[in-house]
Amino acid sequence: MIVPDFPKNEIERLSEVKKYKILDTLPESDFDNITSLVATICEVPISLITLLDTDRNFLKSHHGLNVQESPRDISFCGHAILQSQDIFVVEDSRKDNRFKDNPLIDQFNAIFYAGVPLRNKDGLALGTLCVYDHEPRQLTEIQKKALITLGKQVMNLFDLRLNNRLLDESKKELLERNADLSKFASHVSHDLKSPLANIISLTAFLKEEEGNVFTEESIDYINYIEESADSLKNYIDGILIHYKANELLNEDKQSIALNALFEEVKRIHLLDDLQFKTNTKNQNIFINKAAVTQILINLVDNALKYNNKPNPEVILNYAENKNFHIFSVTDNGIGIAQEQQNEVFKLFNNNNQTDVKGNKGTGIGLFTVKNLVKKLNGDIILKSDIGKGSTFTFTISK
Repeated sequence: MIVPDFPKNEIERLSEVKKYKILDTLPESDFDNITSLVATICEVPISLITLLDTDRNFLKSHHGLNVQESPRDISFCGHAILQSQDIFVVEDSRKDNRFKDNPLIDQFNAIFYAGVPLRNKDGLALGTLCVYDHEPRQLTEIQKKALITLGKQVMNLFDLRLNNRLLDESKKELLERNADLSKFASHVSHDLKSPLANIISLTAFLKEEEGNVFTEESIDYINYIEESADSLKNYIDGILIHYKANELLNEDKQSIALNALFEEVKRIHLLDDLQFKTNTKNQNIFINKAAVTQILINLVDNALKYNNKPNPEVILNYAENKNFHIFSVTDNGIGIAQEQQNEVFKLFNNNNQTDVKGNKGTGIGLFTVKNLVKKLNGDIILKSDIGKGSTFTFTISK
């Protein structure tokens, strides 16, 4: 008997074998179905899918043989992976110097062997798809072709399994990173809000202090500090809302009165009946209340911030069709130029517009709205005229 040599690229080959993480795994029907089919096609009692480890031959699937592994130094597959051809055939192992006195001949009556090396995309042979018989024989050309073809299918299954595992690991890592980032953003944002509130309060106090002796230039500086603090506060609020948004999607749907939903949005913004109107009848709708409320809050907040009219006005409307709830928020604000309307939902895009207080938008709010609507299987569109106002219409899948 001749002990099979190690391939010249054995270190790289073993590394690939371990990367697939198939060694010592339980039987799987996808692989067992192939060995059963191969045994039928080749008309043999034994068919195996093997992986060659450092010193053993692990049997991922074994048809006709109740063994999980065997020593590598006596394996037929150890010789098969050294070959450059697509299939390695031993018609009578008793007459082959490489297998004379091999224990597999006495123990399992392994006379005939044919093995197809399972090569990855880099040409490294991880193991074999092989068949054994208890008597000398030959395979037909059709049987050889089938064995080679099914060997490639085994390798495809290995690759699919690997890709799925790597995808799951990447998804898990991404979820963990997002959770850490959300926690970090929330923590930092809350820590920043308190000193920012102090800055805003102090600047207001300084401006309103009676008998102050600030020069006009100093007042300008104080105003600049106040505007910068307000702008930073808006960014922080936007970040908090954005990271909170995905949590809202986990809320269950519930039946809620439409008027109650709109009244809640009205109450949050402290609006009166002249400022806040609805053009819809009261009815119960079945929705993710938390997510839809956040969308409406964001849109109404924008409608008020970008409104320079003496009597700002917001109109909420609801309609429906077979598949969607349809909401719209209309205002009589400053409007958005036609060439900018396709950009408003992009992150950090603010169209260089300032609200009625002179603060630039953060470009986070509408991005968050778009993200929420999309994940609720809907869409959002904008129609706007400069100086007349805007209408945001969004759908939510039923």
